[in-house]
Amino acid sequence: MRTIYKTDNGILSQMESFEPDVWVNLISPTMDELTEVAEYYDIDIADVRAALDEEESSRVQMEDGYTLILVDIPFEEIRNEQKAYTTIPLGILLVQSAIITVCSDDTVILNYFYNNRMRGFSTKKKMRFVYQILLRTTNLYQALLRVIDKKRSEIEKRVGSETTEDRDLINLHELESNLVYFATSLSANKVVLERLTRYERIKQYPEDKELLDDVIVENRQAIEMTNIYRDIIHGARELVSTIINNRLNNVMKFLTSITLVMAIPTIISGLYGMNVSGKWMPLSDTPHGFLIICGLTGAVCLSALLILKRRKML
Repeated sequence: MRTIYKTDNGILSQMESFEPDVWVNLISPTMDELTEVAEYYDIDIADVRAALDEEESSRVQMEDGYTLILVDIPFEEIRNEQKAYTTIPLGILLVQSAIITVCSDDTVILNYFYNNRMRGFSTKKKMRFVYQILLRTTNLYQALLRVIDKKRSEIEKRVGSETTEDRDLINLHELESNLVYFATSLSANKVVLERLTRYERIKQYPEDKELLDDVIVENRQAIEMTNIYRDIIHGARELVSTIINNRLNNVMKFLTSITLVMAIPTIISGLYGMNVSGKWMPLSDTPHGFLIICGLTGAVCLSALLILKRRKML
């Protein structure tokens, strides 16, 4: 889908054709739309399509007449039947008369702009627009990192309770996987931001450079948050795994103890059930001998239970 926007006196309008100082937004575009934009602005079609490849790495690429900026942005997906997060490329192409964004999926980052919720947003101020996109990207990273940490806290609240399950381990692993994607993408975006500090092809105003400094600070903070949360989740996953294993060990210990106690009457009854002369079996001719043997067997079992209890085997 191709959409063209232009701001005039702070008002964002949708245009029907290419004009100077417009924003061309390509979301999951067709080949015809890509070709039309590439031919109109004299851009290599491979550079326009770069953001549609999930394996493309973040970079700043300067060509004759235009600049390609590729960054990784967070994206929500369904993985293992639950909500998870990954990253996808966002392409920003800077030409003299327009700014072009290309993405394989609709994203809340660009929604924020074409819904006209960004203060001071103008399609004429291209570098400021780029920095605003990057700032929204880092802010979204931080927001999702807090969501991930909240999910981790909810799992930790169940640690030690009877509701702790193997599913919690899987959920913690998924959260840790999300952070791995974030850490990789944020580090790659950091290189792009450092490259942009030396970018002078398009005019920048002092406030634009201040905005870029804010983006760099926010990105650095997101990297630190990712590393901290990843360490915490790793520790929480090991804790849950240890608790589940310990609970299993306690169950096995209990079953072993019960088996040992139940073996006592089995052994006694087996001895008295042997095909030998009754005169050799104790209490065989004694009145109420059966009850006495049962009582002695129960006493032995009770003694075994007390010994196991004292040794904390039960």
